[in-house]
Amino acid sequence: MAHSGSNHKIDYIELAVADIGRSRQFYGAAFGWTFTDYGPDYCEFNDGRLRGGFTTFGAPKPGGPLIVLYADDLEDAERRTKVAGADIVKPIFAFPGGRRFHFTDPDGYELAVWSAQ
Repeated sequence: MAHSGSNHKIDYIELAVADIGRSRQFYGAAFGWTFTDYGPDYCEFNDGRLRGGFTTFGAPKPGGPLIVLYADDLEDAERRTKVAGADIVKPIFAFPGGRRFHFTDPDGYELAVWSAQ
């Protein structure tokens, strides 16, 4: 059987959220993601490279794996994230290979944004 290019790769991320509209507003404003609605309880997001979904089937569960986004301009990403309503829980810091910051979204999920610059 031939394998697709997606075999054994992360294909989709799904987050349980309290309010799909609020999540759309936040991620659209902070990162420019686009969205496709599939009824009142599900919305797919697309960041231009990876797709995932917001669902109200279940309560938000902050914690678990850390989702890390990339930004060419880390300071601009941090500013946009704050303006969109995020709480910065770890301001920009250096680590081997680059710099990053962590934030929590409106449902309490902690994510990070990193840059090689």
